[in-house]
Amino acid sequence: MDWMLLIGAGLLEVIGVIGIKRVAQNNNWTNNIILIAGFISSFQLLVMAMETISLATAYAVWTGIGTVGAAVVGMLFFKESKDWIRIACILGIIFAVIGLKLTS
Repeated sequence: MDWMLLIGAGLLEVIGVIGIKRVAQNNNWTNNIILIAGFISSFQLLVMAMETISLATAYAVWTGIGTVGAAVVGMLFFKESKDWIRIACILGIIFAVIGLKLTS
């Protein structure tokens, strides 16, 4: 269950990052609510997950999901670069997070 909370926290971090991008493009109440609600929810789930998951593993997985998620969202919805080196780096992050999970 705690791993599901952690995955949810990572996905909500991506929502918060989308909120940051949207606020940068158009600073209005809706975008600010997306930003704030995404991060508050993400932090709350992260705290709950860290009750049983070690600090290093939980933080690495949370930031990994957030980093990969933000990069993928940027490529799909904000016309950011889809260069093969960028995709290879994203895969490297995914493999590193999986490795941390397997060794914890």
